[in-house]
Amino acid sequence: MTRGPVLQGEMVRLRPVEARDAERMWDSLQDPEGLRQTGTTATFTPEQIQEWAATIADRPGRYDWAITPGAVRDGHPVSDDMIGEISLNEIDDVARSANLRLQMLPDYRGRGYGREAIWEVLRFAFDGYRVDGEREPGPGLHRVGLDVLSINPRAKALYESLGFREEGRLRDVYRDGDGWADAIVMSILEDEFRVAAGE
Repeated sequence: MTRGPVLQGEMVRLRPVEARDAERMWDSLQDPEGLRQTGTTATFTPEQIQEWAATIADRPGRYDWAITPGAVRDGHPVSDDMIGEISLNEIDDVARSANLRLQMLPDYRGRGYGREAIWEVLRFAFDGYRVDGEREPGPGLHRVGLDVLSINPRAKALYESLGFREEGRLRDVYRDGDGWADAIVMSILEDEFRVAAGE
């Protein structure tokens, strides 16, 4: 498995992460609230982020997309700048399962971009995608899971509204300053996605 397809929604366009996205990725790592709500505690150098951005889209077992604005003019994107990042990783071809991860840049949170990006990735994961009106196969997954921190009820509500169900909790698994936060384990199955999609 390697570089994924471009996925086009109404509000967002998802394209594989590229080396030029390193600056925006670095910006997201300078956002204390974003790091807190995703449980990110590791530190990185600009060089590590540059190497990651240049190579991640070609690594096996995962798909990594830059979320960009979906507006098109004369058949071309109005902007191709990364406003967030979404990944389908830990892909298990035997169990037909994967993990979903989303990170939006601060100025683009709460505006519907993340919601549509998740929906487009779920459609790809379960049903494939369209190219010139023709359906192309995706990874054909049965289950997509994620975990969301207990300190992030807004994200949990978003996932629930898309059809994800809570499966359980990993108690006090993330640090939150001097305290702790639970990881709420959630997933959506292919038949649940199709119900949510009205299929």
